Amino acid sequence: MGKLSRTGTSASTVSSSPSAAAAAEQSSVVPASLSDPDLPLPRLIVFDLDYTLWPYWVDTHVTPPLKANAAHTAATDRYGEDFAFYQDVPLILQLLPRVAGSASSSSSSSTPIKLGVASRTSAVGIARDLLKMLHLPAVDGQQKARRAGDAFDAGTEIYPGSKIRHFEMLQKRTGIAYEDMLFFDDESRNMETEKLGVTMRLIRDGLTWAEVEKGVEDWRKRRGYKKN
Repeated sequence: MGKLSRTGTSASTVSSSPSAAAAAEQSSVVPASLSDPDLPLPRLIVFDLDYTLWPYWVDTHVTPPLKANAAHTAATDRYGEDFAFYQDVPLILQLLPRVAGSASSSSSSSTPIKLGVASRTSAVGIARDLLKMLHLPAVDGQQKARRAGDAFDAGTEIYPGSKIRHFEMLQKRTGIAYEDMLFFDDESRNMETEKLGVTMRLIRDGLTWAEVEKGVEDWRKRRGYKKN
């Protein structure tokens, strides 16, 4: 689908999720810094949904009922509009925990990074439906295709209100310290989560591998880690 602007009009093109074959070929796009054994990684990475994982607001741009396409790379709403993730997102959600698990650090050892969601949308049902309908591609013959929602092993906190509450719930569920969390969001008001000790990366054009790398760099700097 095309990216929807904040007013609901179509903007720059956003590709649908890659096929399994393409996913295998693209696994090399993972930034080398994410698997550097000399540098630590966050234990939990949390994502906003609207204009972070996908290019639309689910509460204003999507009109149910939704129906997934055959490949589960997009879902169509009542008016025939297609809704999918930003281009890099499916591979990020599939590869990030696995790649991170290969890196060793004092804070995360070799434990794969956990993923979570913190969204304040009022369209809770639509958001959860999309996370079920949109699938992540199989990668390298090891990671099977699966529902996007299944990637968030730390949980999905989706409801209106301050994201302080969202992070309190994620911390309670996982037991992970706020200082070991990295958050990607497109709204500056959610920088308030940094009061807890969370590192937030403010993004403007959706989640990409480049933004993931910059976010991890931000987290490392805030924790005082430097590569010798």
